[in-house]
Amino acid sequence: MCHAISAFLAFTNTTKENTPDMGEQTPTIHWHAIDIDEALSQLRSSKEGLGEDEARRRLEEAGPNTLEAKEGTNPLLMFAKQVHNPLIYLLAGAAVLSLLVGHGIDAAVIAGVIVLNSLMGFFQEWRAEGALDALRAMAAPHAKVLRAGKRIEITADHVVPGDVLMLETGDRIAADGRLLSADNLRIDESALTGESEPVHKEPGEADADKPMADRQNMVWMSTNVTGGRGRAVVVATGMQTEMGRIAGEVRATRRESTPLQKRMHKLGMVLGIGSLTLAAAVFGLGILRGHDLVGMLMFSVATAVSAIPEGLPAVISVTLALGVRRMAQRNAIIRRMPAVETLGSTTVICSDKTGTITKNQMTVRRLWADGQIFKATGEGYEPAGEILEPSGKTINELPGTLKNLLTIGVLCNNANLKKKDQWRVEGNPSEGALLTVAAKVGLDIDEIRTGAQRVAEIPFSSDAKYMATLYPDKEGAGSVAYIKGAPEWILEFCSHIVKDGKPVELTEELRNEIAGINEEFAADALRVMAGAYRDIPEGQDKLEQKDIEQGLTLAGLWGMIDPPREESIEAVSDAKEAGIHPVMITGDHAVTALAIARQVGIAEDGKALTGQDIEKMDKPALAEAALEGGVFARVTPAHKRKILEALKEQGHVVAMTGDGVNDAPALKGADIGIAMGRAGTEVAKEAADMVLTDDNFATIVHAIEEGRVIYSNLRRVVFFLLATNLGEIITLVSALIIGLDLPLTAVMILWINLVTDGACTIPVGIEPKHADVLKHPPRDPRAPILDHQMLLRMALLTPIMAAGTLGLFWYAQRNGGLEYARTVAFTAMAAFQWFQAFNARSNYHSIFSIGVFSNRWLLLGVGSAVLLQLFAVQTGLGQTLFGTAGLAWIDWLMIVIVSSSIWIADEILKRLHVYGRPWTEK
Repeated sequence: MCHAISAFLAFTNTTKENTPDMGEQTPTIHWHAIDIDEALSQLRSSKEGLGEDEARRRLEEAGPNTLEAKEGTNPLLMFAKQVHNPLIYLLAGAAVLSLLVGHGIDAAVIAGVIVLNSLMGFFQEWRAEGALDALRAMAAPHAKVLRAGKRIEITADHVVPGDVLMLETGDRIAADGRLLSADNLRIDESALTGESEPVHKEPGEADADKPMADRQNMVWMSTNVTGGRGRAVVVATGMQTEMGRIAGEVRATRRESTPLQKRMHKLGMVLGIGSLTLAAAVFGLGILRGHDLVGMLMFSVATAVSAIPEGLPAVISVTLALGVRRMAQRNAIIRRMPAVETLGSTTVICSDKTGTITKNQMTVRRLWADGQIFKATGEGYEPAGEILEPSGKTINELPGTLKNLLTIGVLCNNANLKKKDQWRVEGNPSEGALLTVAAKVGLDIDEIRTGAQRVAEIPFSSDAKYMATLYPDKEGAGSVAYIKGAPEWILEFCSHIVKDGKPVELTEELRNEIAGINEEFAADALRVMAGAYRDIPEGQDKLEQKDIEQGLTLAGLWGMIDPPREESIEAVSDAKEAGIHPVMITGDHAVTALAIARQVGIAEDGKALTGQDIEKMDKPALAEAALEGGVFARVTPAHKRKILEALKEQGHVVAMTGDGVNDAPALKGADIGIAMGRAGTEVAKEAADMVLTDDNFATIVHAIEEGRVIYSNLRRVVFFLLATNLGEIITLVSALIIGLDLPLTAVMILWINLVTDGACTIPVGIEPKHADVLKHPPRDPRAPILDHQMLLRMALLTPIMAAGTLGLFWYAQRNGGLEYARTVAFTAMAAFQWFQAFNARSNYHSIFSIGVFSNRWLLLGVGSAVLLQLFAVQTGLGQTLFGTAGLAWIDWLMIVIVSSSIWIADEILKRLHVYGRPWTEK
């Protein structure tokens, strides 16, 4: 934090002993661990603030209180990055070769494919780097400071180290600071630390090793004051703040290639080397066999073109785009198209607790009054639900003792329950929970408050551990004090308890009983609050601690929690069934985190590891602990990063869900970051790869399912296209070896690769999900696209394609000219692709078991391919462009019969389980 401090200290007119030199390394100052006077001395400031001249000088030296932006992205460089792909290089080379041999149209088509693919990637990347802008937008626009003892308001970017901030309810804090004074100051740090409750702040010293979330004498940039007031001296501004550190981590975190990008890069290298080698070998073999140089150059170009799946980059982009649209319909917005398939190989989901697994809305679950435990149904701030008797029956008539407790929760309360688009609380979340549970049983909050005028109040403080209010007694001449607070403190102040509707003396036996109830609630991770009251004599209009800390009558207890979402329980179960490890990473307390984890099924036994435990563990041990225990509490963003790095180093594909500022670096550093769309900060959304529009943890499971479907479809496309290319290669090379003429020209091969295959690949890429999608474990991220099973299928099927094409070519050439024979071979090769498209629908299942008509788009695609082939063969324009001759109906019948052999053979091989068994049969 002290880099900005050391910068302006070098400008002060002090001795060398007191001011570090600009070139020296300033030691880290633990601002929370030193006393206030020493902090002010280090900052060369005072409780009256800085003078205007000194503030201006420090602003010049330390710089504005803003989050630095990296240099703007150059659109040309971003576009150039899109073509930095081996497969694109291959396509470019094919275009050049086609141009050199005089096939300008072919070269233009390939160039168009390159441009289209690059433009799609460019527009996706253009929107992917907005995290720093979102961070800057969160910074407080104005701040109230003391300058020379006078309170003034300045723009937040003019705040400097040494300024004294004036903090009030509703303020967004402009910089990191050390508290000088506090009056019931509470700050919402949930977006930064993950703490679901506003944190009570007070001056004083803290241990040097205290984690950031527990430093009660510090305030942080861009957190919000929810109650009270205070003063703090600024210790860090701009990029030296905790918010700035996050901004730096977001900027420094490099976007990693997704598994698909890595696989496509590897595949592109293999295809590039293979096509060049093959073309050179074919050319050399032809020359050795005495063929002329120009003819062999044409033959080699055709071979090189046949080795390259020209449509693959564009088809992959389109398949991903269509998958993105389907996912959006299921409330998952994808921000980076290649990240879609990453979901399918996800092995670990690291999720924040507050607002992700839970609702981020405190909810009263249990109440204790008059010796009975009542249960409250419903979740969140919506006053929908009911209170159940110990027997489980709904309360029809509210008992007087329970009504008294609920009334205390309404009157000893400064929060307000509002409904706009949804129910929300203005003020403290715990107080909002008390209002909600009262409203559930029909108590009219506004009527209760309107009918009682508050006389006095003692605000909550961390020292007293309670809040008290004073109201006139409607039934008597005096007043009534209502108190709520920590049970262990309230119980000490009580002399009586309500029993059977009347105050009775609080005996030691009753005290032990109440203490046991408190422990029972706390063991279930419920935050326990006690309610009490006391009659105040007539004429007293002030409330003092001595009136509260004795002679109280205990009314009862509330037990509340930030509850898990119901759908999170099912989602966790589904994730585990799919072989995925859910891990909870939160800034909240360990007991609460473990209780929630057990409720949703993340953890069964064991304990939650804390940030201090993480610091002591090496990465292999940390990864093992994450998979076995699955719960981490009181963590910082650095701890999250360490957990992610540990898991990734062990070969896991890690997804990170979150909604707060503190999640941004991990979201960007994870294999796929998942942000919440409703409760999420703009920082988290911009850093994420996927945003859940419904903030529903179950949507993640849907997204994983869709990710697996998309990746399976991509593999189907790759199989279909590469089988086509391999069939063409075998056909051409075999023709050369056995001494036949060139059966297919380069333009015919391009037509098949780009048009015939193009009509079928998109439908293959949108194959509907099969029943076993979530029945198998995640894919090994290191597994190649061309696995053993796919290579075996191609090795068995492509020779059938080549043999059928060459056989028909040989037969046609004996009964007609070369042009007629090439037309037959051209149409046969295209027809083989029609049947191969149906084969590509499943690796294991027969087309009859998955449904012939379940993919209607494929039927339409194959029908289109047939019509296009009729155009290329039977029309004058097609015959001119492709050098074809018209075919008779008997020729078409013969071609269809021969080409259907590849479909028949694949059906037999599937039935014999040559490729393996489907997961549903394992």
